[in-house]
Amino acid sequence: MPNRNNAFPSGLLACLLGIAPALPVLAQQATDATTMKPAQALRDGQHDFDFEIGTWKTHLKRLVHPLSGSSEWTEYEGITTVRKVWNGRANLVELTADGPAGHFEGLNLRLYNPQSRQWSLNFSNARVGTMGPPTIGEFKNGRGEFYNQEEFNGRAVLVRFVIIPIDDNTIRFEQAFSDDGGKTWEVNWIATDTRMK
Repeated sequence: MPNRNNAFPSGLLACLLGIAPALPVLAQQATDATTMKPAQALRDGQHDFDFEIGTWKTHLKRLVHPLSGSSEWTEYEGITTVRKVWNGRANLVELTADGPAGHFEGLNLRLYNPQSRQWSLNFSNARVGTMGPPTIGEFKNGRGEFYNQEEFNGRAVLVRFVIIPIDDNTIRFEQAFSDDGGKTWEVNWIATDTRMK
């Protein structure tokens, strides 16, 4: 039978009394979580690609059938030329390569957005002649990561493009697809550039 002298059953009252000392701490944590902290200053990345200006020997590996379980790769040898545009806030990359799968010509227009402080990488190959959706991102700690969503074989996939300067004369590029929302990634394009001049 409930105790009519107390508004709360004794077990509930004991529970509330046990929580009471923690209420000021919880209130402070809630205040801290909702208090706006000053945003970290974004770094100016408009010269992120200056290190790449010049001519490079390119060794390229391409997965023949991405997202199919296949491990068949084809390789190409070629030349990549990178030129500054807009005093470094943009650059133009031209790649020509040959291999067992034939001749390949690619063009990448990279544009820097000074408001977002991010780059968009806009790629086309000569066979298609139109720009695909841009991959967008930035460099952090010397590594560039760029993302987008594209259609591949009728399905939407996430695309990640990574640029890793190994040293002053070597750069590694990797493209990967994810068809499970970014839980797993399959690398399908690996290029290693070695500086020629």
